[in-house]
Amino acid sequence: MEIEERLRRTRRWLWIVLTGLFLSGVTAFPLEIEVRWLLRALDPLAGQLPALVAWIERVHTGLVTAGTDYPFLLYGTDWLAFAHLVLAVAFWGPLRDPVRNVWVVQVGMIACAGIVPLALICGPIRDIPWFWTLVDLSFAVGAFPPLWFAYRHIRAIEASTAEATGTPSGAGRSATPAS
Repeated sequence: MEIEERLRRTRRWLWIVLTGLFLSGVTAFPLEIEVRWLLRALDPLAGQLPALVAWIERVHTGLVTAGTDYPFLLYGTDWLAFAHLVLAVAFWGPLRDPVRNVWVVQVGMIACAGIVPLALICGPIRDIPWFWTLVDLSFAVGAFPPLWFAYRHIRAIEASTAEATGTPSGAGRSATPAS
């Protein structure tokens, strides 16, 4: 496969992740409104999915109560939203120069792996129902594959470039910055 085709594929995979991070960030700000809309949308399914509807009702009540009585708690979700947006910005580096910024993709894959123990440990501690823990785990399942495919293409680009120039793969990259 040509380097240009690998670059196109890498960027396509990275755009999926970047878009997901951006949407996750933007939608974390108006949580109370979004959960209210979700509750309305799920209302017709209350008979078929009672546990899900009850959970969404509980979440909505918690958000409304926190917003009214303890608005500072929702500040945490504002920071969550901000973190998603910052992470989305970080992926501009690999979009521009995937080989040089492969570390961002690696950090993304590590973060996806970290979702699993976080959800499995903290979910039960915070009384999150199992079906919602699966929703949280879906973020890892959804983001890891595009990152992995991008990573594989980046490594292939790096190897092809090294082969073409006669330099060892990874040459010129150092764990510590040059002085």
